[in-house]
Amino acid sequence: MNKYEEALKNLEQNFQDEAVQKKTALILDKWMENNTSEVLKFLYSCIDLTSLNTEDNKESIWRFTESVNDFEGSRPDISNVAAICIYPNFVSTVREALTADNVKIASVAGGFPSSQTFAEVKIAEVSLSIADGADEIDIVLNAGLFFEENWEELCGEIEEIKATCRGVPLKVILETGLLKTSVNIQKATILSMYSGADFIKTSTGKVYPGATPEAVYVICQTIKEYYRFHRRKIGLKVSGGVRTPDDAVKYYTLVKEILGNEWLSPQYFRIGASGLAKNLLEKL
Repeated sequence: MNKYEEALKNLEQNFQDEAVQKKTALILDKWMENNTSEVLKFLYSCIDLTSLNTEDNKESIWRFTESVNDFEGSRPDISNVAAICIYPNFVSTVREALTADNVKIASVAGGFPSSQTFAEVKIAEVSLSIADGADEIDIVLNAGLFFEENWEELCGEIEEIKATCRGVPLKVILETGLLKTSVNIQKATILSMYSGADFIKTSTGKVYPGATPEAVYVICQTIKEYYRFHRRKIGLKVSGGVRTPDDAVKYYTLVKEILGNEWLSPQYFRIGASGLAKNLLEKL
């Protein structure tokens, strides 16, 4: 048994899709208890406000950043978003434009959204993003290597990228809509954590279906078991199709019930979204 198979065995929980659906539904029966103004305000502070469009340009990203600057202090009862998430070639634009306090710059990198390019290109893209001022890096798990069960190359790639980050938090995107089954999602979560991921992120929101409560249930349970085993907290970023306040509260409920209040801070819980911020403010 190699170290990757041992890691999978240590955290194996034998998830079955039907059982996961039932357990997720039981937890979500409680979501209305958390549908309060205080929770909505907290959720706003957990948003990675995202612009990952083909037509993005320096001017549009500058305006996008200015909207975050303009929010600063306009609602003293609500903290600003956690981060601005953009393509790597716009990191320097955001760094120049951003004046809001405590808002991070998160860059997708490593051949986003497919992760299909040379490992050397992924390393270079991550390195350049950090050099331009990225505070956080979001990469996509190499699904091709995952499905052929090439754990050594899959994990080695993440480990190299983590080393390149030099302390900058690394989020690994599983693309749960492609992985589909609870077993696959669990395996991808375990391998990513053992390879150095600081956050597990559900989806790119590009090609495949985005986040689902069932996928988040599996990820949360796996993060919890990893913490029990290693005493290292891994964050969760829910992304892909999270548009309404109700959606956000449901994911908040799963994190609260499974991982507990210790994970309910922007340090360990994020929501990647573009329209959610506006919708939260409208509801508030």
